[in-house]
Amino acid sequence: MAFRRSPVRRSLIRRALVRRTAALTAAATAAVVLTACGGGDSSSSGHAGHGGMDSMSSTPSAGANGKGGHNAQDVTFAQGMIPHHRQAVAMADLVPSRAKSPQVKDLAAKIKKAQDPEIDTMSGWLRAWGAEVPAGSSSGMGDMPGMDHSGSSGMDHSGSSMPGMMSDADMGKLKKLSGDAFDKAFLQMMIGHHEGAVIMAKTEQAKGAYGAATSMARSIVTSQSAEITEMHKLLGEK
Repeated sequence: MAFRRSPVRRSLIRRALVRRTAALTAAATAAVVLTACGGGDSSSSGHAGHGGMDSMSSTPSAGANGKGGHNAQDVTFAQGMIPHHRQAVAMADLVPSRAKSPQVKDLAAKIKKAQDPEIDTMSGWLRAWGAEVPAGSSSGMGDMPGMDHSGSSGMDHSGSSMPGMMSDADMGKLKKLSGDAFDKAFLQMMIGHHEGAVIMAKTEQAKGAYGAATSMARSIVTSQSAEITEMHKLLGEK
């Protein structure tokens, strides 16, 4: 004999099923909402992190290449290396009309080709950072504080805030020379100049924060150290 539920029992069962279905639906909806919220938070946090980096990359402190913010050492490095490079370029500009040695002429051309673009790059950093770009001069010394314009020999750099810089008197003497005498003086002065640049670049490597600046400093140490060795060989010293 088939078991038949009473109308009251069937009604109670239907109500129980409806309540259970509603409860399951509510639970599923809550889970979806929580997942969406959790995903939103994670996505938001991720975008906030990238957004923070993007914002840093677009701010003056990071520059166009987005390699992080800068610090005071980066500014000091750029403001010091710009006139330092300008003087090296000014010295190299004297070579074509005065030098005798083809090797000296080639070296001067290499120095000018490397340092002119770096001057432009560092000037761009300073402008982006809202910092002063050093004024130029024919000697490359500019108006940087602490520079010795008194005419003391540039080969003794202990009293200079930028090691390796030649004095105005040194530059004047170099301009009056030609031939073998010019070649020798140019090499001796440029060795001291490069040694000063290497000191400045190593300080930037140790204390700088801006990725592009520390990378440039590393390149300066490598390239100018190699040129120092080359110049010593041209002088017959090594």
